[in-house]
Amino acid sequence: MASKVIHALYNDDDILLQAVKKVRDERYHIEEIYTPFPVHGLEKAMGLADTRIAITSFIYGLIGLAVATVMMNYIMIQDWPQDIGGKPSFNYTANSPAFVPIMFELTVFFAAHLMVITFYMRSKLWPFKKAENPDVRTTDDHFLMEVDASHNTEAVSEFMKTTGAVEVKLIEKDGDH
Repeated sequence: MASKVIHALYNDDDILLQAVKKVRDERYHIEEIYTPFPVHGLEKAMGLADTRIAITSFIYGLIGLAVATVMMNYIMIQDWPQDIGGKPSFNYTANSPAFVPIMFELTVFFAAHLMVITFYMRSKLWPFKKAENPDVRTTDDHFLMEVDASHNTEAVSEFMKTTGAVEVKLIEKDGDH
């Protein structure tokens, strides 16, 4: 199923931010915004919810800490206890100061790697995925706002021209994205 969208192209990030506010004030639905670099305040202007990646990072860090604790207890206390540097390995708590660096490193390792994997999965960035960038100029110095125009294309097009767009186009978009 194809839908109609308006592609409004901007050449300044400040003009884009003002345009996003105007479009939201008129209650038009912004499908997506493509930028060559992160624009500070854009997510707030679009009304996007805060990300939950920090919560997942904390959970992944706790998983890393648990893995480190269980691994060191099994390896150094239960499986093969050794007297290293005059520290007998009779229980875990007596040797826990020596285990702190390993616990820290595995916490950071699990949090970082699992966050990257989560980000790629959440963003649907699979290996060999075809790029979905609608205009190659957005990788260099332009900003593109994609607005739903399924109801009144002429009114939306005219309004987008008043927001400071340097180019406005009506596009038929495939529904399989």
